[in-house]
Amino acid sequence: MAGKRRAAVLGSPIAHSLSPQLHNAAYAALGLDDWTYDRFDIDEAALPGFFAGLGPEWAGLSLTMPLKRAVIPLLDEITGTARSVEAVNTVVLRPDGRRVGDNTDIPGLVAALRERGVEKTESAAILGAGATASSALAALSRICSGEVTAYVRSERRADEMRGWGDRLGVRVRTADWADAAHAFDAPLVISTTPKGTTDDLAARLPQRVGTLFDVVYDPWPTPLAAAWQQRGGSVLSGLDLLVHQAVFQFEQFTGDRRPVLDAMRAAGRAALG
Repeated sequence: MAGKRRAAVLGSPIAHSLSPQLHNAAYAALGLDDWTYDRFDIDEAALPGFFAGLGPEWAGLSLTMPLKRAVIPLLDEITGTARSVEAVNTVVLRPDGRRVGDNTDIPGLVAALRERGVEKTESAAILGAGATASSALAALSRICSGEVTAYVRSERRADEMRGWGDRLGVRVRTADWADAAHAFDAPLVISTTPKGTTDDLAARLPQRVGTLFDVVYDPWPTPLAAAWQQRGGSVLSGLDLLVHQAVFQFEQFTGDRRPVLDAMRAAGRAALG
């Protein structure tokens, strides 16, 4: 479609989102001068009205909390990846008017780990049990041949994680958050908790550690990530996830598969200072 093309990230709150910087940097790098990417503070109640006002210039939407499940009834189709975790973070607005939902967090996690040389693991640990933890489990279903241990704060959360494991075909064992330091014996640890949650665990690392994927990106490094690096372990941040999932979104929105990862990562680092 010729003419101006639009995309945006929706959520509430949304002012902190780095997505505009990442996507607009990709447009600039490839000379896509007709493309713009914005942010809109939209909650569940406002989402249907926003969708109703979208014109033909719109190509795609990125979704953050609290919209990843609320958007599903508004879509014509969702991919198997999104359906596997009942969460959509990407909506492709097709020229024929169809709205297709996908989840790029899952392949984004896999791609970020692959970039660091982690293509397979015999076991893994997850810290936390929220929406990001289910995406982490889905990613691990692709690369983990053994058991995943999830460290959680309540029996309800434990039941949820075991349920996700059954659904995704992953062997999940749950453990109490009080024992979270035992997670660090695993070759791969994915921390899905908000900033500050793991700070007190930084002093409890063993002498030898494997790979840590901490989904926080601001402030960075977290105390846990800093301590992990001091032990000589490999560390990935939330920015690694953010840029890799954004690449998949960019490709779906634009249809352009030229490399943009480096441009997005540079923009993200610049935005974070």
